[in-house]
Amino acid sequence: MKLPLCLATSLAGGLLVAAAASAVEVANADGLKFFEAKIRPALVAHCYQCHSADEKIKGGLRLDSRVGSRHGGDSGPAVVPGDLGESLLWTAVNWGDEDYQMPPKKRLPPAVVADLKRWIEMGAPDPRVAEKRVVASAIDIEAGRGFWSFEEPVKTAPPVVADAGWAESDVDRFVLAKLEALGLHPAADAEPETLLRRLYFDLIGMPPSPEEIIRYAGEWKVDPDRAYREKVDELLASERYGERWGRHWLDVARYAESSGRDVNMTFPHAWRYRDYVIDSFNADKPYDRFIMEQIAGDLLEIESDADWQQNLIATGFLAIGTKGLNERDPRQFALDLADEQIDTTSQAFLGLTIACARCHDHKTDPIPTADYYALVGIFQSTKTYFGTVAVATNRRGSKLLELPVAERRSLGRVSLKELGEMRKRIGDVEAQLAEARAQNRRDRGKANAARTVRRLVTTLAQLRSRFESYDGEGFVKTVAMGVQDRERPVEPSVLVRGELDKPAQKVSRGIPQVFARSGSPSRMRSDSSGRLELAKWIASGRNPLTARVVVNRVWGHLFGRGIVSSPDNFGATGMRPTHPALLDHLALRLVGGGWSLKGLIRELVNTRSYRMGSAFDATAYRVDADNELLWRMSPRRLDAESLRDAMLAASGQLDTRRPVGSMVATAGDVVVGRRVSSALFSRPADYRSVYLPVVRDALPEALALFDVADPSLVTGVREETNVPGQALYLMNNSFVIAQAGAMAKRLMAGADTERERFADAFFLCFGRPAREVELAASSAFVQRFQIAAAGAGKSREQVQILALAMFCQSLFASAEFRYLN
Repeated sequence: MKLPLCLATSLAGGLLVAAAASAVEVANADGLKFFEAKIRPALVAHCYQCHSADEKIKGGLRLDSRVGSRHGGDSGPAVVPGDLGESLLWTAVNWGDEDYQMPPKKRLPPAVVADLKRWIEMGAPDPRVAEKRVVASAIDIEAGRGFWSFEEPVKTAPPVVADAGWAESDVDRFVLAKLEALGLHPAADAEPETLLRRLYFDLIGMPPSPEEIIRYAGEWKVDPDRAYREKVDELLASERYGERWGRHWLDVARYAESSGRDVNMTFPHAWRYRDYVIDSFNADKPYDRFIMEQIAGDLLEIESDADWQQNLIATGFLAIGTKGLNERDPRQFALDLADEQIDTTSQAFLGLTIACARCHDHKTDPIPTADYYALVGIFQSTKTYFGTVAVATNRRGSKLLELPVAERRSLGRVSLKELGEMRKRIGDVEAQLAEARAQNRRDRGKANAARTVRRLVTTLAQLRSRFESYDGEGFVKTVAMGVQDRERPVEPSVLVRGELDKPAQKVSRGIPQVFARSGSPSRMRSDSSGRLELAKWIASGRNPLTARVVVNRVWGHLFGRGIVSSPDNFGATGMRPTHPALLDHLALRLVGGGWSLKGLIRELVNTRSYRMGSAFDATAYRVDADNELLWRMSPRRLDAESLRDAMLAASGQLDTRRPVGSMVATAGDVVVGRRVSSALFSRPADYRSVYLPVVRDALPEALALFDVADPSLVTGVREETNVPGQALYLMNNSFVIAQAGAMAKRLMAGADTERERFADAFFLCFGRPAREVELAASSAFVQRFQIAAAGAGKSREQVQILALAMFCQSLFASAEFRYLN
């Protein structure tokens, strides 16, 4: 009987499948038989003494189970089925690398080595299967969604207030309603010169010049409202605005130019991310776009190489964090790297401490451990390019991203002759290293020979790094820190207590379950990391946290305290909002206004609430001692950068041009130490403080003493201390003394009389005219100093300049100079 074609085809296919399955079963059976006959006895005889549960495990490696051998030890996977090159066990038994030689004293018999080779090539069949672990969670996700910050913002009509004449905006009505509910009243408006100084420092981080103060005073007399609003627009359009508000973001992004931790190596190309941030704020880049570029810029659609370049640089956000470069185990390094990226991303954009779920379910927020590892899969499917030379103390060096548009600015160049000399030197060291390795094998790894090999390996790595930093014409290559997707995404396993050697169930890459209702993607694409989906979800208007978090950050910088006073923690252990309806109102306006941060800032500084004075009210203080409800503008201390920039501005020494690159870039790939730190900070640098080198554990004294952000942490609000070291710095530091001297010379050159010089000094330092009593006190101070200094071998003019410099330094040290009212 003739069968129908379809039935015949089906039967044939079934026979082929059955035959293939039978062949696989036979192969598996043969492989397991080979393991039991050849591999297990060899492991027991030669390896278990150092690498089994019954003995003290060396190098973190267990070879007495399938999970242990494939998981590996401190140096990585011992056995990668089918891949000899990636199997460190194969490298070790061949003594192919002086760092991996097992057994350490005597090589395995050739027959055993051949059996291991055959076993790995056949897929490393291994019947030693451990009990499967599962990490369960008791978190009630649905209940967690009811927490205020996980619910979408709600639009609320501005409240009706009794003093309708005071409120000039919806923001004012929200603020005033809270005050009136407690019987409080807002403070009177700030004086024009006080408000102008506040506005300058808040928007551009610098004081107004005397000329600007005088011009503004004239415009204020004609039309106060117009003068103020036009000044707001002028400052927001200034390039100085991006430097000021870019620095705020760099605090959050834990920007630094070195790796920190145990081996603190420089990041010579981190400055490109710094400049990207400043340019983004100046361009008023929509905040949602700003988010996506930093998390997944390499995956966004582009129209030109310039777009591609900017997007790659933006991903430096994920690359500039701290690194444990001396970590022996590459898997531990990868896990720690992903953890740091998750911690920064979640705090910066969402105000959540998701990384707290690494070892167990989050103690207070609805984030199970499994959800944490779903995010780990996204970041472990991402390759991070951060640079640093792979030397003896740096086991985890990486490449950098070569950018598509070459920038041949003054970043350094060598001649073709110098390139040739470098190439020759590399060849000489390669030859020396080959001979040293041969000698090491002959000496069977004796200490002296091994030290010589390590020294030459380090020297060669440094030489190659320097040579490869130039193109064929001797120009420094245009490179950046950043990330890109790996070829094959990682499907992560949950780790019991976060321990690498205790993997539990597999999880799919994804977003925490608590956000399932806020437009988060249900699945990640199988052919990519999932970073693009993550970035789009974080930047979505439906995300309940993103807009609230950034609005709160902006409010905190302008009013001295966030509506949520824990700006990096909107979870259960964070603080509740003082004005929840106002927070939602501003968040919805930000999204509806195209995510414009300049627009948000313009709206806030134009409110009556922002223009309040800082006069003290005893009644209001008894009700609201911390000024949470904003009954006045709280006095605020200048941050470290503004204080330094203000001294440079007063002295006339401030260089407002942006430097090309960074001081750290000129140092190259080096380990930070006393010599490097001294070389970086001993050079004169009169440009803005945002461009000073930010080296972890070696910050400039002018910044470190005045509570600059810790560049190893996400910092939404800086600490504020008042310690003797700050006063001593203002009294004795050479930088402060130099600026006081330069300001004295500026005053001498700019005015003919002592009275005029004192008046100019008050404008330069305090942004206001001097009062008569202050002019008299200033004159008395200078005269006393001149009398005391007379006869010290100095000319009358020198004594006059020195007295005026001491006067200027006393202004720098005053509270009025260091605070905003």
